[in-house]
Amino acid sequence: MSEPVIAHKGPYPVEVEAGKTYFWCACGKSAKQPFCDGSHKGSGFAPIPYKAETSGEIWFCGCKHSADKPFCDGTHETL
Repeated sequence: MSEPVIAHKGPYPVEVEAGKTYFWCACGKSAKQPFCDGSHKGSGFAPIPYKAETSGEIWFCGCKHSADKPFCDGTHETL
C-alpha cells in the first residue's frame, strides 16, 4: 500500500451527531474532506468508520498520517 495524499496540513473540526456514523477518508483523495467520496477505489485504501457516541466537535485528521486515525494527533506538524 502506498502513502496517503496529504489533503490538509491540519485537522478538520466537525460537529458530529450522537449515533451517526461518519466515514473518514484514509487515502486523502476525496473531494469531500475529511470524509470519503469513493475516490480510494483501486488504491488499496478504505474509509475508516467512526460512530459518534456523543454530539459535539471532533477534530478529524487532515494529513492522513495520524497514529490515532481518524483523529488528529498533531502529526501534520512534522510533515
